[in-house]
Amino acid sequence: MAIKIIDHNSNEYKQMVELRYNMLRKPLNLAFSLEELARESEDILIGCFEDDKLEGCCLLTKTQDKYTLRLRQMAVLSGLQGKGFGKVLMTYAENIARDRGYRKISMHARKNAVGFYEKMGYKIVSNEFIEITIPHYLMEKEL
Repeated sequence: MAIKIIDHNSNEYKQMVELRYNMLRKPLNLAFSLEELARESEDILIGCFEDDKLEGCCLLTKTQDKYTLRLRQMAVLSGLQGKGFGKVLMTYAENIARDRGYRKISMHARKNAVGFYEKMGYKIVSNEFIEITIPHYLMEKEL
């Protein structure tokens, strides 16, 4: 397993968009807009690979608070969920954030993923809210 930062618009990025679409958007009958994908050129794009095949990914996006990054679009291939890929991705993302001077990661966590993030040390800091048609919570972790 190799984890690395992906360049926007690279072949690896195209794999990342496809994985995120299949795991996160397609089940909700949603798609990515060209504008949404273009904005990701400013994000830190992280991928987990096995023999050049993307198996998991996430993005870190700058926020209004210069010390906080927002974790977005965390996805792991369905057959690999529960095998530690998510934990490895999160640890890598947190280390990148720390190395770049950030002090906190926040996210809009899907309700069904809250348990995973709590095990990683994230805390719920909001009431439940609906985003992209499903329940979410705002979660944060001090780095």
